[in-house]
Order: sequence, then C-alpha cells, then structure tokens
Amino acid sequence: MRNKVAGIVLAGGRSTRMGGGDKGLLVLSGRPILTHVVSRLSPQVDALALNANGDASRFGGFGLPVVADSVGEFAGPLAGILAGLEWTAAGTGLDRTASAAADTPFLPRDLVARLAEAAEGSAGKIAVACSDGRRHPVFALWPVSVRAALKDALMAGERRVSSFLEAQGCINVEFQPERWGGYVVDPFFNINTPSDLAEAERLMEMQPDD
Repeated sequence: MRNKVAGIVLAGGRSTRMGGGDKGLLVLSGRPILTHVVSRLSPQVDALALNANGDASRFGGFGLPVVADSVGEFAGPLAGILAGLEWTAAGTGLDRTASAAADTPFLPRDLVARLAEAAEGSAGKIAVACSDGRRHPVFALWPVSVRAALKDALMAGERRVSSFLEAQGCINVEFQPERWGGYVVDPFFNINTPSDLAEAERLMEMQPDD
C-alpha cells in the first residue's frame, strides 16, 4: 500500500570495508543488493529515486532517477537525504520522503506505513526506525519542510544523521526482529563486509515466502 510519500535509496557511500565501489551493485542471491532493496521499498512509495554521486549510468538498469548530492563532497548520508528532499520538492508533488540504505536487503515491507502512522498528527516531525533498542537514523520519514534546516546544518559542518535528528526532535518507531528458520533476523541488517554478504546469502535461503 502506498502512502503518498516519495522514497530515496542512499547509494552514495564509499564502501571502504568492502574494498570500495558501489556496495549496492554487489550480487546477493543472483541479483544486485540494490535490487532487493528497491523491490521492498518501491511498493511502499509513490515515487522513488537513488542518491549517488559520479556517473549515474552505472545504475541505468534500475530505471530510477539518480540524484547527486548538492552539498559538499562525500558529505555522508545527510547530504543524500537532502538530495532526496530536494528531488521530492522539485518534481513529485509530495511532501514527505522516506529514506533507506542501499545495503539492507531485508528492510521491513511496512517501513513507510509504520513511520507514517507514528508521525500522524505531528506535523514537521521526523519519524525514525529503531530495533532492539537501537536507532537506525537513515531509515526515516522526513517532512520536505525540514530541508532548509538540513542544508544549514550541512553547511555548518554537521555530518551525523543522529545529531541532526536529536536537534530537530524525532519520533522513534520500534520494529521487532523476525524469526526465519530458527534465526532471529534484524530487518535492518546491513552488509558492510564480505562476511556480512556471506551471512546475507545464508539468510536469503531462510527467508519465508511473501
């Protein structure tokens, strides 16, 4: 179910622990990691784009707009979120943007709905996902109206998503772990290292049918 929300997948990281390059283009269960992320997030939003810098043609097979950072050089996920908010404001007619990371193939299929429900009646508040008592700052629902404050923070040198969330005030939304074939799986499991990729392959084999 769509939620009158745009989505931005943050694919602009340097992936140093994976040896560099685009982590989202690494193959997981026969498809790029990014394909798994897009397949989960796309049905939840009304418009979807990728945030990445450099030659956008490397993502041509996804059929999605690719928006680059407008502030700084490799200024981190906050810059990618700002790019998503600016893209949403400029061309989608929507006033909220859901952000997600490109290395999380098991992200919740109800992510946007749960965040939107939590933010209902709290105009201007950012809703952010949590699990196991830990906040996942790049998995959040952002009012487009926050983009000016976000740009100011970036220009002032802010790089930590958590710090910006705390300064703005946010709503924490708890997501429960899932159980697959005897494994307890955090839906925000992300792939940072080769061993994480191997673990994701194992989890793919246990993933229940939708």
